[in-house]
Amino acid sequence: GQQSEWALLKRHVSEDIFGVQICGCKAHHMVKCTEILSNEIEVDFIDVNLGCPIDLVYNKGGGTALLRHDGKLGKILRGMNRITDIPITVKLRTGIQDDIPVAHKLLPKFENWLHGRSRQQRYTKLADWQYISKVSYTVNEMPLFGNGDVLGYTDYYEHIKKHHVDGIMIGRGALIKPWIFDEIKSERHYDISSRERLDILKKFCNYGLEHWGSDSIGINQTRRFFCEWMSFLYRYIPVGLLEVLPQRINERPPSFRGRDELETLMASGNSNDWVKLSEMFLGPAHESFKFVPKHASNSYSYEG
Repeated sequence: GQQSEWALLKRHVSEDIFGVQICGCKAHHMVKCTEILSNEIEVDFIDVNLGCPIDLVYNKGGGTALLRHDGKLGKILRGMNRITDIPITVKLRTGIQDDIPVAHKLLPKFENWLHGRSRQQRYTKLADWQYISKVSYTVNEMPLFGNGDVLGYTDYYEHIKKHHVDGIMIGRGALIKPWIFDEIKSERHYDISSRERLDILKKFCNYGLEHWGSDSIGINQTRRFFCEWMSFLYRYIPVGLLEVLPQRINERPPSFRGRDELETLMASGNSNDWVKLSEMFLGPAHESFKFVPKHASNSYSYEG
């Protein structure tokens, strides 16, 4: 109910499909939240988070912890379905521990998102697409989507072809390569130049100032989110520098010199360099501005 949470629910006019994911462990909270969302905003689907592996969420009984409690899950999902006509979806992992998958038992009971990674894996190991393929045969007419480690069109079409899913969700891949959806549509690898990537960053900053305002508070918010995004963007390796295509999402990008100074700067894992990039659009950062990425993936080392 905080203002910062309501800000996340603003639908941009360009968004053809808009969904909201909610996280909790108590049925009355989840049902009430669903009712408020249905009444207050224009939304196409509401997703239940059964995939978050973070201790802060897990220890409170949310995210992957709910995979342990069929009864509670049933109450949550039945209640949400009764309160709204908006489609309810579920995003889950294979299970809590690597060697004890439970999704194949749960899928026949409820909704339709599947995440091919256990809580224990977090983001450090590749998604288990063989298991996704296996459990896909436990459902009949229910749409089933796979998720995990898609960073290019070859990954996308390989999973569609081999693993018996109706579609694929893309998360980190879109943060590292925002143009990934164009690559999928055109079935080609784009070699995006540093200037083209800089234009994307400029557009991002303009959107931020439009959303939060151009005063000092708005500039700081935009800079913080800019740097947060850079904690993903810097992992991109330009196609023209790759020895073997495609880039794999869990391969640690080695330090490299780009084809120009800007490309080298964009590949830096040092947060001070991300602040430098932000200054091209937002002006000098105040000396009190400090940034530590909260979404630094365990699969990458961070130099700050």
